[in-house]
Amino acid sequence: MTTANKITLVRIFLIPVFVAFVIYYGESSERGQPDDSLRYAAVAIFLIAAASDGVDGWIARRFNQRSRLGSILDPIADKGLLLSAIITLSLTHWPSRFPLWFPILVITRDAIAVALTFVINHVAGSVTIAPHWTGKVATVCQMTAIGWLMLQIPHPPAIVPTALAGVFTFVSGMVYLREGLSQLHGAEGGE
Repeated sequence: MTTANKITLVRIFLIPVFVAFVIYYGESSERGQPDDSLRYAAVAIFLIAAASDGVDGWIARRFNQRSRLGSILDPIADKGLLLSAIITLSLTHWPSRFPLWFPILVITRDAIAVALTFVINHVAGSVTIAPHWTGKVATVCQMTAIGWLMLQIPHPPAIVPTALAGVFTFVSGMVYLREGLSQLHGAEGGE
């Protein structure tokens, strides 16, 4: 197993630890005695996990450690971290939470992408996945909104980065849907 894959596995194992700290902080807030050490631990784990994404990618490219396992584990780690953060920060009792439309939007976009990939792969035999800049911006905006909420930055309110993340999540979903349907239509036309 490569070093890059080991880092990715550590990132995956950090997800439940992060979720636990988020939940425990929410419970302490609900009791009226917020334990900021739990919040800081959640922020630290999130930052370590997010930074490790860049580190494992750099190691894989720099030391030629790209692998099929890494190409499977890396997106699982990325989506697992983002989705777990967005969902737990929507449902726990933090002083400020994500509105429910935000996790619904993110989950719906990802579910449509997975379903479309499955259908295209079944019909065409292969899927051409080309990352689009809107998807990258959506990911950065989602991470920013998560950090904004966890750090409890008061100005502008957390709804501002959340709304921006929502807009780019929606736009990127439409771009990927259009490209997926185009591939599907091309595959059906070739039959």
